[in-house]
Order: sequence, then structure tokens, then C-alpha cells
Amino acid sequence: MPINIPDDLPAREILEKEGIEVMREYDAVRQDIRPLRVLLLNLMPKKIETEVQLARVLSHTPLQVELTLLTTASYAPSNTSPQHMAAFYKTLDQVRASKFDGMVITGAPVERLDFEQVDYWQELRDIFDWADRNVFRRFNICWGAQAALYHRFGIPKRDVGGKLSGVFEQQLMAADEPLVLGFPDRFPCPVSRYTTVDPAHIDAQPRLRLLAQSPESGPCFVVDRDTGDAYSFNHPEYDADTLLQEYQRDVAVDPATPVPANYFPDEDPAATPINAWRPYGYLLFSNWMSRLYRDTPFDLNTIGD
Repeated sequence: MPINIPDDLPAREILEKEGIEVMREYDAVRQDIRPLRVLLLNLMPKKIETEVQLARVLSHTPLQVELTLLTTASYAPSNTSPQHMAAFYKTLDQVRASKFDGMVITGAPVERLDFEQVDYWQELRDIFDWADRNVFRRFNICWGAQAALYHRFGIPKRDVGGKLSGVFEQQLMAADEPLVLGFPDRFPCPVSRYTTVDPAHIDAQPRLRLLAQSPESGPCFVVDRDTGDAYSFNHPEYDADTLLQEYQRDVAVDPATPVPANYFPDEDPAATPINAWRPYGYLLFSNWMSRLYRDTPFDLNTIGD
């Protein structure tokens, strides 16, 4: 089923060129079904690229998906035009009276700061609390996952002493968990972060279940047994060249920046990266959306009762 995004959103043209079916707003209204309403809190600096990546994986489902974009009111992004933000994004006050089936919270390039030092930390806490009452289930990514675990469980993040960048093999820990249904025992996943969460802190929380991890990059996927909330510390939604763009940005600042591990063929930065993780990104979000459709109430107004 196609994904329903604003007609003028730049992601529409990119996805349509890839062969992904994108529904026009007029046609979505005509269909006599209730779409899954998903809210995307986009904290990444390159908003449009992140919109494309997440709209792509959220569309890989037979369900109709209505995507709403959310940003912070207390911090204005500097890498995306104000016109784009004003045209396509809402703030918490603008959606406060609404209910959603699901919500995706992205990472952000602030992970080396203490959480309380982040300019919009208090607003993010308000969004987390609001989402607990108005969104049926949440999917937290990278720094967003660390921030959500810290807010809800007090789990700290730990600096690993350098940037973890590359494609690392992950070990499946819980093949019976619906979120990772169909995953092989080992699978590749892009990693791009300076911090991690210790598995012992996850294991100490009875509600949390570690689903996949790597001896090199640490925890990968975690699920909340009670709420079904998902936490991904890595980036299965990344494009083939996302780590390349990040590497080129970092090496322009520091020529000694290490090459992303296991990413370029023969570890040669001049070679074209191969996307070996794409099927698992699609599978992960498809599993999440399928469970969301199965579990969410038809009447969204009952969420939070």
C-alpha cells in the first residue's frame, strides 16, 4: 500500500523515481479505510534525506500510512530552509490534541553532550510524556533511543572514546520476538555514533529485552515488553551513501578521521559502497508496522484512556 505524504514534499519525487508508490492526498481521502497515523520527530540535521529514508521503510507494508512531520519549537534547525520547515513540519502544540498509532524519533548530532545540555532537552521530555498518552507505540533511533531510555528508565549513555562508524555484524539474541521475525542469526547494520548503552543496564530493567547486539558496536535493537516500544541504536534505514557523506564531512574537518569499518569494498574510500543491509531495514519496520496495525485500537481517541 502506498504511503501518504504531503503532495509537495521533496521526498515524494525521490520515492516515486525509485518505484515506491506514493499516494496523493486526494486519493487517500477517497479510500474508505483508516490509515495508520505515524508521527515522525525529525531531529537529524539533513531533514529531507531523513524524510526520504524513513518514508521509504515505512512504506514497505500493505497498510496505508499517513505521515506527519514534527520538529522542536525551542530550537530552529540550521541545515534546512525555514520555508521547508514552515511548509511541512508541525510543533507539539500543533499536534497536542491529536492521537497517533505510532511515532518515530530520530537521532541527533548532540550525543557527546549530556542530555541536560541539549538546547531542546526539556521540550523533548515534554514530547516523550505527551507521546506516552497520545501515541500507541514508539520507535526510537540512535540518540533518540538513548534519550528515551534515559528519560524513561534513567539508563545513561557512555562515550566510547571515538566515533563508531561502519557496517558491523549483529548477533540475533531473540529470534522469537515479533520485531525481528525473519532476521537471520547474523546480519549487517550501519552504525554511526560516539556513545553506547551498556547491556547490563538494559538487562537490569525487567521491561526491556535485548534483541540483537555486536561485540564491536554494542546493543543494536531493544524492545519494551510492556509497551512494544522499539529502540534501535543503529541505522538500518540509511542509504548506501549516507556513511560516505558523513565520512567526507568528518574528514574535511579532521583528515585523520578513520575510514568507516567494513563499509567500502576492500576498505578503499574511492570504491562505491554496497548496501547489504537494505532488506533488514525494510523487514524491521515492516514487522513494527504489522504489529502496530494488529495491536492499535481502531478508535484512536481511546489511546491514553
